[in-house]
Amino acid sequence: MKTALIYHPIYLKHDTGPHHPERASRLQAILRKLQKTDLINKLQLTEPGKASIDDIALVHHRSYIAKVKDAVKNGLLNLDPDTVISQDSFEAALFAAGGVINAIDLVFKGGADNAFCMVRPPGHHARPSQAMGFCIFNNIAIAARYLQKQHGIERVVVIDWDVHHGNGTEEAFYDDESVLYISLHQYPHYPGTGAREDNGKDKGKGFNLNLPMPAGSGDNEYIKVFKELVVPKVNSFKPQFILISAGFDGHRDDPLSSITLTEKGYYEMTAILKESAKLYSENRIVSVLEGGYNLFSLADSVHAHLEALTT
Repeated sequence: MKTALIYHPIYLKHDTGPHHPERASRLQAILRKLQKTDLINKLQLTEPGKASIDDIALVHHRSYIAKVKDAVKNGLLNLDPDTVISQDSFEAALFAAGGVINAIDLVFKGGADNAFCMVRPPGHHARPSQAMGFCIFNNIAIAARYLQKQHGIERVVVIDWDVHHGNGTEEAFYDDESVLYISLHQYPHYPGTGAREDNGKDKGKGFNLNLPMPAGSGDNEYIKVFKELVVPKVNSFKPQFILISAGFDGHRDDPLSSITLTEKGYYEMTAILKESAKLYSENRIVSVLEGGYNLFSLADSVHAHLEALTT
C-alpha cells in the first residue's frame, strides 16, 4: 500500500503554553520515532496547503470562524477552559483542516492508497459554533463534508477510537443519513456525551453508533467490539470512503484515560478497517490524529497504525 504522511511545520507553532497536554512535542515525538525506523522510507511525505474559509464553513458558523481569527491577535488566551490559542493558532488550524483536505484529494485521485494526517490542533470536540477540548475546527467533519461537496461521495463513515467521545463530530452529523459516525470511547468520561442510546435523530436515526467502553477495557475488548459491532455496521453501510479519528489516548500508559489498549490493538483495529475499505471504498482511508498525551506511547501507537496502513 502507498501511504501518505501529511505534515506541516506550522503545526508546531500552535502554542498552548507550558504544561498543556496538547503540545508541539507530541508531533516531534512521532517524527523522531518514524525517523529511527525504516517505516519513514515507506511513507509519501506531503506538506499540505491550508483550508479556505469556505472549507471551514462547511461545518462551522462564519461568525465563529471570524471570532477565532480575531482572538489570536491578542496572543495566548483560552477559547474555553481547555482550548488555548496563540498568535499562530488560526493559521495552524487552517493548515490542519487543509492537511485532511489535501489527503482526501491525494487518495481520491490515486496518488496514495491511504493517508495519515499528523496534524494539530485536533478537531473532534469542536462544535459548529464553539471550541472545545483542545479543538478549534473539526478536521474530520470538514473532511466528510468536503468529500461530499467536491467528490460527490454519498456515503462516508467516520470511525472514532479516541478515548474521549467526539461530541463535535456527532453533533455535525446527528440528523444525517449520509455520514455514519461510530465512536468507541471510555464512558463515563469527558466530555460526558456518547451514551449507547444516542443513535441519531430524524433521517440520521440509526446512523450514529456510540459504543461506550468501561474503564479497564483493552485490546481484547476493543477487537471483540470491532468484529461483532463495528464491522457489521460499516459493511452494511457500504461506505465509499473511510475516515478515522485516530486518537491514541486509550493507550494503557496515557495519563488522560483508564483504557488499556496497546500498540497491538491499534494495529489490529487499523487492519480490520482496511478489510472493509478493500470491499467497499477502493482501499480509501484517511486517518487524522486526535489525542494521545504520553509521548512514548503516542509515538509507538502511531508507528503501529502506520505499519498497518502500509502493509
